[in-house]
Amino acid sequence: MENFVVSARKYRPATFRSVVGQQHVTTTLQNAIVSNHLAQAFLFCGPRGVGKTTCARILAKTINCQNLSPETEACDQCDSCRSFNQNASFNVHELDAASNNSVEDIRSLVEQVRYAPQTGKYKIYIIDEVHMLSNAAFNAFLKTLEEPPSYAIFILATTERHKIIPTILSRCQIFDFNRIRVDDIVGHLGYIAQQEQITAEPDALHLVAQKADGALRDALSIFDQMVTFSGNSLRYQDVVQNLHILDYEYYFRLVDFLVNENLSGSLLLLEEIMQNGFDLHNFVVGAAEHLRGLLVCKDPVTVQLLEVSEGIRARYVQQAQTAPLPFLLSALNLVSQCDREFKQAKNQRLHVELTLMKLTYLNGAVQFARELGAGSNGEAKKKVA
Repeated sequence: MENFVVSARKYRPATFRSVVGQQHVTTTLQNAIVSNHLAQAFLFCGPRGVGKTTCARILAKTINCQNLSPETEACDQCDSCRSFNQNASFNVHELDAASNNSVEDIRSLVEQVRYAPQTGKYKIYIIDEVHMLSNAAFNAFLKTLEEPPSYAIFILATTERHKIIPTILSRCQIFDFNRIRVDDIVGHLGYIAQQEQITAEPDALHLVAQKADGALRDALSIFDQMVTFSGNSLRYQDVVQNLHILDYEYYFRLVDFLVNENLSGSLLLLEEIMQNGFDLHNFVVGAAEHLRGLLVCKDPVTVQLLEVSEGIRARYVQQAQTAPLPFLLSALNLVSQCDREFKQAKNQRLHVELTLMKLTYLNGAVQFARELGAGSNGEAKKKVA
């Protein structure tokens, strides 16, 4: 029986082309390799799980490759590439700054830098979580980082750029990694599902991608968890159930109740949500996001701002047609106020219920205000006449 390998490792990109959602970084690095304009120190910044360490390894492998492809990718055939793939390369050194953050660790690294590579063109030092280095370690590293030997390249990676001292930042070429778009994550998950012969509903993959919050590694971990739960058929309801997510269905029902001024339906829906163990504050935040989704669906030009699957988007567009624009704007304002005041409320359930009561009769209040305004304008016109 083969040992299970998590998707984040099994499908870890090995080429620039396979990196997801960071084309601005990979294109710049490839151009630097082609034009021989490689900096001697790189700093990769960005949130977790977006490809910083992966890109560092790909760069280290590519610049020592002896037979680069026309697309500026490593060949995977030469001695350097084979030793790298087997984790046996003497030219690539990885250091975890979280556990090697003292002056002595940096001095040991500086001593290694003095020796030229026996084979290959460059010695590459990848320092992960570099913000964990102590101030003394940073200062011990400064001179080497500014004037390293011609064969030494440093690639630093961090999730917390603001913790790195300015003198280090000024010596590095800085690359900012973006959070990965939902559509890019969905496409990658779909590719993995196809490779693993897993049937996955698009709505399920979108939900996993949204839950990952821009981190591909998180998305792959959730994907593995879902496959373990549901087998080779990944369904939307399985993801909702296993991740304990407030389903879109709750919010579609809620807005239907509010638009039709059905207070009892709204309060019973809130009771159902609480009985299912969901947090009230998460419900309020989700309601605000749902109302925002309906607002952007009011105009066909802005529908693309909604990062959901096609099926869910169609439902948003359909419900947006039944909800008047003044209602949506006022409702979003009320829900945002409820969100701001939630933590200060002594009785949080009553606080949310009071908001639902206001929302239920919001249509009537807006209409009354409009008629009152029209009446006032008519009287003013009569007085002027």
